[in-house]
Amino acid sequence: MEVSVFGLGYVGTVTSACLAKLGHTVTGVDINEFKVDCIAKGKSPIAETGLEDLISEMQAAGRLGATSSAEEVIRSTTVSLICVGTPSYENGSIDLGFVERVCRDIGKALGGVNHFHVVMIRSTMLPGTMEDKLVPALEESSGKKVGVDFGVCYNPEFLREGSAVSDFFNPPFTLLGATDDRTLRAAQEVFSSLSAPVFTTSPRVAEMVKYVANSFHALKVVFANEIGNLCKKEGIDSHEVMRIFCKDKRLSISEHYLEPGFAFGGSCLPKDVRALCARFRETKTVAPVLESILSSNQNQIRVAQKMIEETRKKKIGILGISFKAGTDDLRESPIVSVIESLVGKGYSVKVFDENVDLSRLLGANRQFVQEEVPYLPSIMCFSMDELLDFAEVVVIANKGTGFKDVGGKLRKDQVAIDLVRIMEDASDTAGTYKGICW
Repeated sequence: MEVSVFGLGYVGTVTSACLAKLGHTVTGVDINEFKVDCIAKGKSPIAETGLEDLISEMQAAGRLGATSSAEEVIRSTTVSLICVGTPSYENGSIDLGFVERVCRDIGKALGGVNHFHVVMIRSTMLPGTMEDKLVPALEESSGKKVGVDFGVCYNPEFLREGSAVSDFFNPPFTLLGATDDRTLRAAQEVFSSLSAPVFTTSPRVAEMVKYVANSFHALKVVFANEIGNLCKKEGIDSHEVMRIFCKDKRLSISEHYLEPGFAFGGSCLPKDVRALCARFRETKTVAPVLESILSSNQNQIRVAQKMIEETRKKKIGILGISFKAGTDDLRESPIVSVIESLVGKGYSVKVFDENVDLSRLLGANRQFVQEEVPYLPSIMCFSMDELLDFAEVVVIANKGTGFKDVGGKLRKDQVAIDLVRIMEDASDTAGTYKGICW
């Protein structure tokens, strides 16, 4: 394909050279003549492992060039990738000046071409930026219509400085947030030589994924450092601790515990986070990330309670009272806190849990009920149907297997508040459906 790459900074230079290596004919575009001259001479304007050799090879093969003229490359290419910077303002918000100017330059050039041109944006931008700001800029400056005369696609990069060339050719996946099928097909062709899986989604989801990835990477660094600081105080080898921890690919380094939803609970997580934070304080070791875990968890409980109260209905049915499905453990179950608050405020509350038989609870679990929720026997239902007959609001608090068809049993006047995403598709639900994080 004939491809242009706008912005010969870090991401743009790597992208240009690597796309040329995939077999495309690539022209880099930048207002900085030094960068343009570097590419023309087969040199790299940035220091990055393996990049200068790749640029030299591609320039010599006639598949990589550079120019400062947007109009020139838009006429001769069918796909443009925008890789200019989005730096921060002092308040933390991002400066879209560079990317907006490039979009207007591209739009102006699009006004003079007849072919369908695809604009792929790689610059890091907050959700909604492409559709709310950049598409209008392209349409206004070109006099053309997105999806008809040109296409747009958000395509975030996942490149690490120092290993960017390797990362480009071995990505975890290719993410394409396109606005129409014609654009999507062209975007897929750009990366068709890579063996990584391709995920297609909306532009807003693609924009958000980039921020989630970078924020999670930052969180991991800070988490490891806080653990390391405590390990040093305790005379423990922090690298050995984290090396062993990272061997757990089933739970620790995996997709588990990364589904947005309700708060955590149970006999382990709250207790162990409290104990570890107490040790941090005892050793006078600062741990703001770890110290914030429990308060953030409490906030999610408040979010759920607020959703219930905002329905302005008084009969509340709770499906699932154990801290997770498949267990009868009620200790520190987050929904218990919600129930206590609702009962205290005068709401009528009923509860059903297919795994909880109060007469069979033992040990610490039985003691918890007796001391913390002694009124629980009086509000327990014997079946889900009994609860549904009573409730105006139905709160799904865990993924009990018997709760999966609750949507089809709701009346039109009922509100379902889903805390666990038990209903992937709520279109068949007769009542009103609300998800806590979706």
